[in-house]
Amino acid sequence: MRYSLKQLAVFDAVADLGSVSQAADKLALTQSATSMSLAQLEKMLGRPLFERQGKRMALTHWGMWLRPKAKKLLQDAQQIELGFLEQHLLSGEIRLGASQTPAEHLIPDLISIIDNDFPEIRIELGVQSTSGVIDGVLNYKYDLGIIEGRIDDSRIVQEEWCRDHLTVVVSAHHPFAKRERVSLAQLEQAKWVLREIGSGTRKIFDSSIHRLIPDLDVWREYEHVPVLRTLVSNGPYLTCLPYLDVEKYIEDGRLVALNVPELEMERTLSFIWRADMTENPLADCIKREGLRMMKGRPTVL
Repeated sequence: MRYSLKQLAVFDAVADLGSVSQAADKLALTQSATSMSLAQLEKMLGRPLFERQGKRMALTHWGMWLRPKAKKLLQDAQQIELGFLEQHLLSGEIRLGASQTPAEHLIPDLISIIDNDFPEIRIELGVQSTSGVIDGVLNYKYDLGIIEGRIDDSRIVQEEWCRDHLTVVVSAHHPFAKRERVSLAQLEQAKWVLREIGSGTRKIFDSSIHRLIPDLDVWREYEHVPVLRTLVSNGPYLTCLPYLDVEKYIEDGRLVALNVPELEMERTLSFIWRADMTENPLADCIKREGLRMMKGRPTVL
């Protein structure tokens, strides 16, 4: 073998960060040593692995081909090293991306279980919209993702974790709050504040409502659930959010769930990972413990 694990680690870090200087900081190397290792690897392979795009280093076609293979070699090397050091095989860092609902209501319990049973696993958590998590998995930002809804992409493997449902809510002072049932015509005349386009919540809501009401009066779109809850609690708006996000507000009377029989908005929360990802025991551990955590809970949250 003409290349070294150090050179592959440099390549992997530059691919992750898009910067030689940031890769050097991550690997505790000088910038000149990092540049030299990368140049040596490209020379040995006889192919350019990066091209400069402004201040960032972007992968070439060859770099994209090498990336998953380099990651597998580095992961295998880490497991060998930990094994000979007599450490627990399930140790190291995993990058987890999650959309807002699971991040707020489910991930804390999951991290607590991992911390208790596998204390040598470090979870780096990123919280984004569903589309952001998917992009992060595809771009190697995350090793494992947790998203809302379904995805149809051959580059991604999806495994259902659990199910939840969306509900339409208003403030306790809204005229609709006293109604036993709200009609589609009334929804069409209402003022709505919703999650941003691209979020899993918005995709499910749009797919359910647009077949019934083609033109909804959407006044505002926001990324953060607390903003929407406060707007609805204090104003004349309707919103649609996961029940997990509004459950406590309904229980204490600040929000009221509307009965709209025509709307069916159950959805899945799923683990996702790249189809080309090699065996990753840390990701497998998180998935296994996540499924175990949900045993005994309601089928639909």
